[in-house]
Amino acid sequence: MGSMLAGVLIWTEVDRFEAMRHFYVESLGLEPRSNREDFVDFEWGSTRLTIGVHEQVRGEARDPLRIMINLAVDDIDQAHNRLVAAQVPCLRQPSPEPWGGRVATYSDPDGNTVQLMTGTARQ
Repeated sequence: MGSMLAGVLIWTEVDRFEAMRHFYVESLGLEPRSNREDFVDFEWGSTRLTIGVHEQVRGEARDPLRIMINLAVDDIDQAHNRLVAAQVPCLRQPSPEPWGGRVATYSDPDGNTVQLMTGTARQ
């Protein structure tokens, strides 16, 4: 069995799906690979990120720090300005990390933690 991560799936409820789709497509600027009525997915390098509707999911994430979605970006300041202009909750302004890169942290409409990263050492 290989050891590569194929993707990440974030489940949401039907009433919250459009806000989630808007966040990932419009606010973050990700380009959908597939964009359907009840799911949208994106290719992020060799990994797929999918947002989908699940009938057993209700409300916001109960523990928003349990899972953190890390997305590598080329220009973290440009991405940050775009998210602030879209009134996305910022949990941490872009700031340097000991490993040499910069990180900024946000909350998606379901309360999941999304972190943007830039720099040379993405491990």
